[in-house]
Amino acid sequence: MLLGSVLNPINSTIIAVALVPIGRALGAPASQTAWLVSALYLATSLGQPVVGRLIDVFGPRRLFLLSTGLVGVAGVVGALAPDLGVLIGARVLLGFGTCAGYPAAMALVRSEAERTGRDSPGGVLTALAVANQTIAVVGPLLGGLLIAVGGWRTTFALNVPLAVAAVLLGLLRLPKADPEAVPTERTTGGTTRRESLAARLDLPGMGLFAAMLVSLLLFLMNLHLRDWYLLALAAAAGAAFAMRELRAATPFIDLRVLGGNTPLLATYGRALVAYVVAYSFLYGFTQWTEEGFGLTPFHAGLAQIPMFLLAIGVSIVSGRSTSVRGKLLLGAAGQIVACLVILMLGGDSPLWMLLLVALIFGVPQGLNNLALQNSVYFQADPERTASSAGLLRTFAYIGSMVASSATAASFGQHADTGGLHRLAWVMLGAGVLYLLLTLFDRTLGRAAGHGTRASA
Repeated sequence: MLLGSVLNPINSTIIAVALVPIGRALGAPASQTAWLVSALYLATSLGQPVVGRLIDVFGPRRLFLLSTGLVGVAGVVGALAPDLGVLIGARVLLGFGTCAGYPAAMALVRSEAERTGRDSPGGVLTALAVANQTIAVVGPLLGGLLIAVGGWRTTFALNVPLAVAAVLLGLLRLPKADPEAVPTERTTGGTTRRESLAARLDLPGMGLFAAMLVSLLLFLMNLHLRDWYLLALAAAAGAAFAMRELRAATPFIDLRVLGGNTPLLATYGRALVAYVVAYSFLYGFTQWTEEGFGLTPFHAGLAQIPMFLLAIGVSIVSGRSTSVRGKLLLGAAGQIVACLVILMLGGDSPLWMLLLVALIFGVPQGLNNLALQNSVYFQADPERTASSAGLLRTFAYIGSMVASSATAASFGQHADTGGLHRLAWVMLGAGVLYLLLTLFDRTLGRAAGHGTRASA
């Protein structure tokens, strides 16, 4: 469960220190290598809720095995890629391949909670969050080490042994699907069964959701008025999606329930702005430490160690507390303070200031993901745990896409100090919005044991 869930964050973060070496090797500027970030999130933001819904219906085993197998294929393609286009294709495959890990893990936690009668598996949720946070913050360091040893292609090749291990563990440990979970009608044979499955999956709803999300994300990748038609397409597809879901007997995303679940909607909104800050730092600050400050990819990864250590400690300690609101407020404050310190950085700043920024970012890194994850677990419909968890990741990926677009727009051809400061102002605005969304959300309470909802 833990290995599957970290396949996405490791590929999300390890690329941070590889962007500059890839750009140099393939002759691509920062504005083009940004597609390596965007491609993965475009695929994953679409795939997470879709695969999550499939997991809700069929169980985690088959979807997990298929997806993680695709991760290994993507690793081979990326390691052998001759140009940037093929490399972007490999990142798309990685995006789809890493879709099942996290929703499957959340679904397994829920099913075990129901089986054992313990509806507050705080220790397991904390372990899941800590594993994802550990990989997210150690990714740049690992990437720097791999690049120093074998070049940037090793950051793709790493996926092959990880995928093999995940598939083997999945075959050995994941429970097989309950045959009764798939509806069948024996009276008319295979045709009736296919219709029943199609109705339960809501394929038209999935298609409209895909059209809406792809149009929106393509617009966010390169914000410009000339691409207004993408926003119009997203709005049209969104309207059609809403009409479909409100009429469907078994909707892909139950908008009636979701619209009435204010706490869950607020959690999704916080996830979006929180990840604008987090991924702007991950990609923008890391690129600046290499190009604007002069660190090697390996040393740029080492500069993340303070964040890595503090985030793990904060997650472990805070995981013992059931408070959600306190974690969110402290995480918001940490983001704002770190952004203010970034505005004081320059190419001649002492190294300790870079380490201080990373250290400060360890606080929100250790708190936000844990609080958001626990909120969704307790706020979501238990029968849609996997798809709700996938939708949380979708909102996070939309935030990461905004961060990627903001990073590319701020830096242009080179990650210089002026670009870093422009990016820091974007991050600061998102951090303040995150704080306001938390301060004025009166639905937040304690996601405590015995089934207590985070919105209680």
